[in-house]
Amino acid sequence: MSRKIIIGTRGSDLALWQANYTKELLEEKGQEVEIKIIQTEGDRSQQWNTSFDKLEGKGFFTKELEEALLNKSIDLAVHSHKDLPTVNPDGLLVAGVSKREDPSDILIMQKSAVDDKQKFGLKKGAIVGTSSARRKSQLLAFRPDVTIKDLRGNVPTRVEKLRKGDYDAILLATAGVERLELDLDDLHSENLNPEEFVPAPAQGVLAWQTREDDNELLSIIDEISDLDVLIRINIERQILNMLDGGCQLPLGAYCDTEEDDEDRLKFRVWVSVAKDWNEQPKQLYFETLDTDGFSDMIVDHIHAIKGKKVFVTKTFREEDYLPSALKRLNFEVEGKSLIEFKQIRIKELPKTDWVFFSSKHAVRYFFNQNPKLENVKFGCIGTSTSAELRAFGKRADFIGTSTDIKLVGKQFSSKVGNGKVLFPIARGSMQSIQWQMVKRENVFNLEVYATLKHSIEIPADYDILVFTSPSNVEAWAEKNTLHPNQKVVAMGESTGKALEKLKIKEYVMPQSFDDLGLLRAVLGVAKF
Repeated sequence: MSRKIIIGTRGSDLALWQANYTKELLEEKGQEVEIKIIQTEGDRSQQWNTSFDKLEGKGFFTKELEEALLNKSIDLAVHSHKDLPTVNPDGLLVAGVSKREDPSDILIMQKSAVDDKQKFGLKKGAIVGTSSARRKSQLLAFRPDVTIKDLRGNVPTRVEKLRKGDYDAILLATAGVERLELDLDDLHSENLNPEEFVPAPAQGVLAWQTREDDNELLSIIDEISDLDVLIRINIERQILNMLDGGCQLPLGAYCDTEEDDEDRLKFRVWVSVAKDWNEQPKQLYFETLDTDGFSDMIVDHIHAIKGKKVFVTKTFREEDYLPSALKRLNFEVEGKSLIEFKQIRIKELPKTDWVFFSSKHAVRYFFNQNPKLENVKFGCIGTSTSAELRAFGKRADFIGTSTDIKLVGKQFSSKVGNGKVLFPIARGSMQSIQWQMVKRENVFNLEVYATLKHSIEIPADYDILVFTSPSNVEAWAEKNTLHPNQKVVAMGESTGKALEKLKIKEYVMPQSFDDLGLLRAVLGVAKF
């Protein structure tokens, strides 16, 4: 006769969902299963005036479950993997993990707090509820104008506190909200891209913890565990372990995979880490084909980053993220465009279904002329161009996030189908996206600005040069040469090609076309 597997779980709605989900998976394998509720210190703390960033990730939501495993009153503990300490107690191990639900965070706000012109669609000066040091760190980095207010309770309780007006918005894990199928129709939600707002290690994954000598159950768990997820989150949690952090450490680490041009599996990791929640996080991106020693390399790199002197071929605006983030990390940074822009007047607009923008300048010089548009959709490259659209009260229906322009063009062409597309462009534009469109007869180019070069001599003591366009490269080359030990960052393939024409072949390209992508690229070369 087969044994009955006793699952131990916390008693919250979300924990019970997770336990019942596990129960169903095991029952599908023919197992008899019983659920046993156990209260943890983390549950009791919700009645205390204690911030969760002093609790999560250090065992406050898991200790009693682990004790129950060790005294054999339960056989299997189901945890949100992000709550587990990185080291198991003697005699226990994580036998397997679930598939990964949406790993992102979700910003849920009162409809009165929505402002599409602001980052994340949240009004200025909003009061945001979260007790996670990681969420506080990243939100304040991107939106220093908001006020953080601690938020306790289970997921439904937190949402009710928002409804009652205690907060303008709250931050939660998307997976928890989706698992509980909460009705949020009276509120507004923004899913935060995990490649931008980096989630906690193993967020969206369940951990199945057992006794290490329970060989029968270990074999059963093997049948329901997701090996691919386990490999990815192991990288995330190794970073957490080596940085010696629980959730009181403002750390986000997210690993994903994709195939490269040669069909090899490439591991991509995004990291956001700070010493404290009210300090600027170091935000980085890494990729590799070989995971051996990958986490060690990432942590070593984080520790080796030093403030450097950076020149960017872009005249900064007050709201730009790159200069403010670098300065908070003790970098010296100067921004000056080596080109200027001249508006070209729009004489006539063709009838179109889509308008696609390759840059913020194209957005600005197009909408500054108050074009009359009806029933059109908008596409763009990068989150900064999307943000510029928002500043004009528009939302992108397509955002190309890859640095592979051909791939973005193909994705957009597939989205458009037989639709007609207007491309506001600079005079002399390379038209990289347009060449990927299947229906070339449905492509309309509209020159809305021209570029003029203004070269200057740049001192040789800058450690890092950041080029934001091919025109800036050409203007720089008129009066400058690359000095030994200077590192170079190139915004996009066309900028890289302009550098290669000058015999400059060693440069780094950002993973995304925005200030955050540039910041990550700068920090990626700032350890020398």
